Amino acid sequence: MSFNPALCRNEREVESKLIVSYLLPQLGYTPETWHQEVTFGNIRLDFLSFATQTIPLTLNADFPSGVVMEAKHPNQTLNRHVYKLRHYLTSLSIRYGLLTNGKEIRIYERHSNNIKLVFRCYGQDVENKIEKIKNLIGRDSIKPRIHSTGLVNSNPSNQSHDIHSETVQQISNSKTIAKVDPTSSLKPDQKQKTVSSPFHQTTLIKNQDKNHMKTIAVHHNKGGVGKTTTVVNLAAAFSRKGYRVLVIDLDSQANTTFAMGLVKFQFDEDDNIKDSYVYHLLKSSELDFVSDLVRKSDGFDDPEIDVIPSHINLLQHQDVLKNIQAIPFRLPTKIKQAENDYDIVIIDTPPSRDLFARLPLIAADYLIIPSDLKPFANQGLLNVKTLIQEINEFRGAAGRSPIKILGVLPSKISTNAQYIKYVLRRQKKAIIENYNFPIMKSTIFERSALSYCLNETVIMRRLEIAEPKSIFKYAEKKASAGQSVAEFEALATEVLIKMELKK
Repeated sequence: MSFNPALCRNEREVESKLIVSYLLPQLGYTPETWHQEVTFGNIRLDFLSFATQTIPLTLNADFPSGVVMEAKHPNQTLNRHVYKLRHYLTSLSIRYGLLTNGKEIRIYERHSNNIKLVFRCYGQDVENKIEKIKNLIGRDSIKPRIHSTGLVNSNPSNQSHDIHSETVQQISNSKTIAKVDPTSSLKPDQKQKTVSSPFHQTTLIKNQDKNHMKTIAVHHNKGGVGKTTTVVNLAAAFSRKGYRVLVIDLDSQANTTFAMGLVKFQFDEDDNIKDSYVYHLLKSSELDFVSDLVRKSDGFDDPEIDVIPSHINLLQHQDVLKNIQAIPFRLPTKIKQAENDYDIVIIDTPPSRDLFARLPLIAADYLIIPSDLKPFANQGLLNVKTLIQEINEFRGAAGRSPIKILGVLPSKISTNAQYIKYVLRRQKKAIIENYNFPIMKSTIFERSALSYCLNETVIMRRLEIAEPKSIFKYAEKKASAGQSVAEFEALATEVLIKMELKK
């Protein structure tokens, strides 16, 4: 039995020729001990194999007998899918996962809430490395580990229940659906929820914890009020406090994408964003999840921040997305699927009332409204208020609570002492009285450092390349940025308190 990676021209051939025809038999798994297209709630696995062949099979939390195997198209880089594999292994408490595109084979091992790469080889070398793979995830290698944990005895029906048990059942379309046993015991901080699906009723276990992922939309109907500056530097402030942050840019101007260092190209043919950005997150329910599209900001901060970028072409796709009946639910659904990977999601919105402004307000838990408090910005608050009312009506019909308004954030505010003393106070009062919006305690003043940090450049091959920095990273070499750093730290603290999100 041999394997030739050149014969794998698509994902289906990686599945059939590498996993089914070569790896599974070589690793000792029989047709009774592996399942294809396995569904656990919103998790869908390509392959799940087991050391035992008991049917029905009972899985326990921290039960090490399963191996997840994920096949990808040969043209896809595996790095894009590590986040999703981590989500699978940690959510299902499975110890090992194999990730392959035919050209490369990787094995990851779960350690608590993270995964570690423990094996890697090229597809052309798999025959020479098969013994090493067997030692890690072969059926005979996993069996001794099962018995050493004390989780399995000779009678599977007597296995203990740690958190819950799941029974794998076959259904008519040959897909494997995992049902959670509703009779299993729940911990005090968990509640039981029943969700309908086309196949069955599934009982899901959801932790009731104030520290679950929070989603913030940042929106104003008027441009030029400091929205991008707020999004990117608030994200950096959260990240530096130890929170796992995802930024989603839904503004077709792509200012946040640019500000986080992801626009490095000078010419159209070098554009590495147009084929993989936020549009692809929205257009399909089956493909392009957060883990497929997420990128690290480039040179923006330390640590770098996860970003779903936007593109100037986004606006061209609005009519296509409008015709998708499920489009209002797609963004919240895909964000929720990444809830084990992030503590906070921040969504940048366009200064409009179009689809790309509505979708974030449908998806978000909270709303921040940056404003320079000038007359035109204040008049725009009427449009913001109308939009919120429409969104809340939709959210109510969908069974969701209204979006929580954290407040109008005074931003790009003049540092002139007389203005602060006499005008600013009156402007804040007008917001409350005329528009019935709360005012945030924090204020972001208009300082040169905030402009300079996002307009940093470097010279590469005689070309001037944008190299934007967060205000925090910029402050490492420019002491003048210290005041802005303090303002964003104060803003982050205020938002965390209001969201009841504390580490």
